[in-house]
Amino acid sequence: MMKRSDLLSQSSTMTKKMSSEEEIDCEMRPGGMLVQKRCVKSDISAPNIRIRIAYGLVRYEISVNSQATFGELKKLLSAETGLQPSEQRLIFRGKERENGAYLDISGVKDRSKVILVEDPSSREKRFIEMRRNAKIQSAHRAFSDIAMEVDKLAEQVSTIEKSISNGIKVAEVQITTLIEMLMRQAIKLDSISTEGDTSTQRSLQAKRVQKCVETLDVLKISNARIKPVVVTTKWETFDPPASAPWEFFD
Repeated sequence: MMKRSDLLSQSSTMTKKMSSEEEIDCEMRPGGMLVQKRCVKSDISAPNIRIRIAYGLVRYEISVNSQATFGELKKLLSAETGLQPSEQRLIFRGKERENGAYLDISGVKDRSKVILVEDPSSREKRFIEMRRNAKIQSAHRAFSDIAMEVDKLAEQVSTIEKSISNGIKVAEVQITTLIEMLMRQAIKLDSISTEGDTSTQRSLQAKRVQKCVETLDVLKISNARIKPVVVTTKWETFDPPASAPWEFFD
């Protein structure tokens, strides 16, 4: 007859064995996905199957290991559809399948049909992102046009600066007109809504406009101090001599 202590020891050993067997029931797949742990023997020589994917009016045929998960199938579909795995919903036999569910356990066989649906929330995010990118491109084009115009105005400022530094007075209307044209570009810059890195472009062009205007303000003062050069022309007269004899021809 077994002693009470032996029975307790045997019971404790069996309990530990059972708990160790049930403790780990999940495994980490190579892609970093946590799924239900499979029997190691079942992973040997698993055949590939071809799955028919219906995505709206488009049809795909994907070759995948029969013991892969739906999450791994989504990664393969990303290359075909351009949809990220998080943007995909896979429906098989009228039920959406979780990423960690195995294809074979779910009943997927060779030539089985799986429906791919884009997640509505991801579609909305993509639409918002497309609008944002369109605004950024529009802003880039607008800033590029302004930059070209500022380049032309900056050349005119440089020409006026050279003339005044050489002591040549410039018509004041040229300076005031240039200032007005530069201020118009500044107004255009303020009216453009910035997204992403376009704020840097606006800041750069705004500084260029400000520098040109400040230069013209200084030149305006210097130009006022230059005395205009009056050019006089001495005309020569050709009067005949008073004693010159005149001949008359009949």
